[in-house]
Amino acid sequence: MKYKQLGRTGLLVSELCFGTMTFGGRGFWSAIGQLPQDAADNLVGRVLEAGVNFIDTADVYSEGESEKMLGKALGNRRKDVVLATKVFGRMGPGPNQTGLSRSHIMQAIEDSLTRLGTDYIDLYQIHGFDAVTPMEETLRTLDDLVHAGKVRYIGCSNLAAWQLMKSLWLSDKYNLYRFESLQAYYSIAGRDLERDIVPVLQDQNLGLMVWSPLAGGLLSGKFDREGKGPAGARRVDFDFPPVSRERAFNTVDVMREIAREKNVSVARIALAWLLHQPVVTSVIIGAKTPEQLADNLAASDVTLSDADLDGLQKVSELPAEYPGWMIKTQSTNRFPESPEDA
Repeated sequence: MKYKQLGRTGLLVSELCFGTMTFGGRGFWSAIGQLPQDAADNLVGRVLEAGVNFIDTADVYSEGESEKMLGKALGNRRKDVVLATKVFGRMGPGPNQTGLSRSHIMQAIEDSLTRLGTDYIDLYQIHGFDAVTPMEETLRTLDDLVHAGKVRYIGCSNLAAWQLMKSLWLSDKYNLYRFESLQAYYSIAGRDLERDIVPVLQDQNLGLMVWSPLAGGLLSGKFDREGKGPAGARRVDFDFPPVSRERAFNTVDVMREIAREKNVSVARIALAWLLHQPVVTSVIIGAKTPEQLADNLAASDVTLSDADLDGLQKVSELPAEYPGWMIKTQSTNRFPESPEDA
């Protein structure tokens, strides 16, 4: 297992992060996974044995059950992992049991700590953008949690580039702890992140945690062009995240050829492509079975050649969009020709 620095911090995290969204399966989350405690214990043990030291969950997953199950699965191994969770989603019927207000965050952190059976969170992330709460209020609250020792680093998820940049400016202006990472959707079938967000991450030295790297299972190679796949597959009951199906399946065709040459699964190629992207810090993998987990973990061992990467780039690249194409055009020929070249 390879390890990378998380953003500007001195924290090292495995390039594969284990996601626990399949634990529990209450309510809305039942379509994603309904693993019981013994299965969760087994998977957590396997990822730790493989060298994964980064585990991600959220309070909202299975209405808090995922955090409880993860805490039990870790037990006295809690100290061996970088534990990440999130806050924002609705955790009760009351008007203040959701969002990123000081009130909700202060209650949510205590509830998450209790469910996880720990007294600190390594990476506490806002799960999205709260249009109601001033960003300053959210950032000051998170800063207080770091100073209180309940949180070690803070991160965000699902923010637009302008929201992310505004948050960094506010942290700098008021001398607050800043977000050190972004958790976002990114896959070879969904490269929208590259338009505006990736340049921010690179310019501001933020880590990138990738969720849904297989586009909800669409890049597993088990679906046909009509979207039909194996019974029980997530995309059958939960068609998310949205993708350009034509571009996605054209990409799968190329990945299938590369996978055949290397004698690996299509899913491993999709994961390996992400691991070859310099902006990526860690790719979040989830699993319902030990076999699925083993295949995903093996993506770390897949090396893509320049020819492989070039072929995948051409088939999956985003259509040109303004102002990107104009910036690219105006960035060329910035240096005058030397007399020798004239």
